[in-house]
Amino acid sequence: MKKQILIVGSGFSGMWAAVSAARLSALAGGNSLKIAVLAPVPELRVRPRFYEERVSTLVAPLSDLFAELDIEFIAGRAERIDCDTKTVTWRDPNGAESSVSYERLVLATGSQARRPSVAGLAEYTFDIDQLESAQAFERHLDSLTTRPASAERNTVVVCGGGFTGIELATELPARLRARFGRDSKTRVVVVERGAVIGGRYSDALRKTIEDASRELGVEWRLNSEVEAVDANGMTLKNGERIAAATVVWTAGVEANPLSRQIAGERDNQGRLIVTGTLQVPAHPDVYAAGDMAHAKTDDAGNTALMTCQHAIQLGKFAGHNAAASLLNVEPCPYRQVNYVTCLDLGAWGAVYTEGWEQEVKSVRDEAKKIKIAITNELIYPPAADKTVAFAAADPLAKFV
Repeated sequence: MKKQILIVGSGFSGMWAAVSAARLSALAGGNSLKIAVLAPVPELRVRPRFYEERVSTLVAPLSDLFAELDIEFIAGRAERIDCDTKTVTWRDPNGAESSVSYERLVLATGSQARRPSVAGLAEYTFDIDQLESAQAFERHLDSLTTRPASAERNTVVVCGGGFTGIELATELPARLRARFGRDSKTRVVVVERGAVIGGRYSDALRKTIEDASRELGVEWRLNSEVEAVDANGMTLKNGERIAAATVVWTAGVEANPLSRQIAGERDNQGRLIVTGTLQVPAHPDVYAAGDMAHAKTDDAGNTALMTCQHAIQLGKFAGHNAAASLLNVEPCPYRQVNYVTCLDLGAWGAVYTEGWEQEVKSVRDEAKKIKIAITNELIYPPAADKTVAFAAADPLAKFV
């Protein structure tokens, strides 16, 4: 009987874990492993692009790829993980409950927006964290065109000045003008707890974000926290009132709650702290990847971020190592020394940096071309062709 590797999640890390495991299985003869992916739908949702328009198109089907590589797809949502019996209980789209066993488990269920207890936040804010919520936000923007023009209608507040918040805020002026007219007076305000714009970034990158914000008319409220949100806007803790028909929450993410079902140490984002081969120390049959894993990228003390760039490579290594453990093949310790940042800045362009020091290498149109190449091509699934897919899934091949 074939030994089963079960991968929970079909995002960047889950999809690549499956392909990488299938690759090593094929290299070893292809007869001893069964690889299955458990996820609600067989598609990759291109989450890094959810700040864009037409979000419903930002998905890539995986059925043909999985069929080509003999990867089984199980349509359902994982609910319980029992590491003692090595089973995962899941529920199908009709609500029926089933369970599936595994010899090796790759946990790749990603992350979700962290929503604190702020008055009105659950009822009156939008987010672009998941496909469904990003679609709801887009429908809301469309609905604003039926309202009379007003400062409140034309104002959007973005809560959180991190990567997602910046990309959304700098994209919004164009999205609002497309709906209200080129000459409409729109307003985008970013509310940020930190004392400076882009506080976690290099000086050069921060300055670029400031320049782009200024040119696009994006306002920042620094050293600010949200007191309450209501149907007509929000109030900051310093008493300032911002009238707005639209408030979007982008302030922080945390690992999928399934991580709490695995015994082990976690970081402050709920990610499981894993070994160099991405195993959970207390349960070596369980591997964590993508936004579920707190993993060291190098020997300099850097840790994988909750980014697509890291999720892809974490998935490749996790899938490879899970298969290697069943095939008596030496594992490959996870390493991802190269790190780049490419931040979309709307109509202003983009900014591209290299290294953990975030040295700015290109800006505006030149950087925008790099951003488009990354998000429209590089991060998409490989072709449903074994040769192409397996070459791309090699964890030791250069990604960026």
